Amino acid sequence: MVPLGLIAIVTVGDILAPPEVHLGPFLAAAPAVTASFAGPRTTACVGALAVLAQAVVAIVRTSLTDLNHSLQITALIMISVCVTFFAYLRERHEKQLTQLRAVAEAAQQVVLRPLPRRIGPLRIASVYMAAEAEAQIGGDLFAAVRTAHGTRFIVGDVRGKGLEAVGDAALLLGAFRAAAHRQADLPSLVASLEGTVSSNLDDPRAAVSATAAPSEGFITAAVLDIPDTTSVLHLINCGHPPPLLLHEGLVTALEVCEPAPPLGLTEFAGSPFAAQSFPFRPGDTLLLYTDGVIEARDDSGAFYPLAQRMAALGTGGPQRLLRRLREDLLSHTLGGHLGDDAAMVAIQRVRSE
Repeated sequence: MVPLGLIAIVTVGDILAPPEVHLGPFLAAAPAVTASFAGPRTTACVGALAVLAQAVVAIVRTSLTDLNHSLQITALIMISVCVTFFAYLRERHEKQLTQLRAVAEAAQQVVLRPLPRRIGPLRIASVYMAAEAEAQIGGDLFAAVRTAHGTRFIVGDVRGKGLEAVGDAALLLGAFRAAAHRQADLPSLVASLEGTVSSNLDDPRAAVSATAAPSEGFITAAVLDIPDTTSVLHLINCGHPPPLLLHEGLVTALEVCEPAPPLGLTEFAGSPFAAQSFPFRPGDTLLLYTDGVIEARDDSGAFYPLAQRMAALGTGGPQRLLRRLREDLLSHTLGGHLGDDAAMVAIQRVRSE
């Protein structure tokens, strides 16, 4: 209605104005405004209506052959054609963005599958937060695989961003889901993951040229095995932030004695992977996370105190814990925006009934 009202006002004003006053050029604003929100068809219709209004003004005031009005009509036609073309380009671009966003959301569902709320004796919750508002996928990853004797988890962070990081995350998650069932122990599983990541990074087809520098990509990851029948968990940490364990209101970081290098750095791996066991009793809650959580800063530059906040907000189950942590994390950051992608997985062992 705004462009139509503008055409009506300018037309009436131009007809009633003194002979030396010409308001016709303002009619060009009508198709220009329409192109900012409507499609090419609507823009073209408004432009045609503006040209018709200019012709009516010319007939009423002088004639269509008057030089001044002829030039105004010609200029208005050219402007209407231009803005209609721009409206067409904008509409096509919006369709492409919509399609890309739909593909990204579908890719996220395939690569980063939502975790079930219950696996065996475990209650689970997960959340993924992108640093960019329009982003739907990134290099942070997590997954869970059910085995005959328990559940295996992985949480990781790919070095870098963009499609390359997404590809590396998909590669690691696919390898984890395939190998978690076959490998009898946790060190063999992590060794298999290391082989998959290293072979991909060493792919000669990925090199730009023979003189290109070797790839510096790697993936930090924490891989866990949580048995069903014993109150322990087994952990191998490959350069990832340590999981946090909430037990009776106290939060402890599960620091392993022999941390492994990140996946993909085979030249630094001097010894086989070794798993370390930690108590994981009924009622305990375990939090897996990526560095985007603990590296989030407030306006003063202070990092987010995850362990302290988990101890304060950790009651009520994993779903409530992650919901409250997410809200608290966003309120901590400057403007509610994260500087990096962040992911969290909360796992609670159910008390026996």
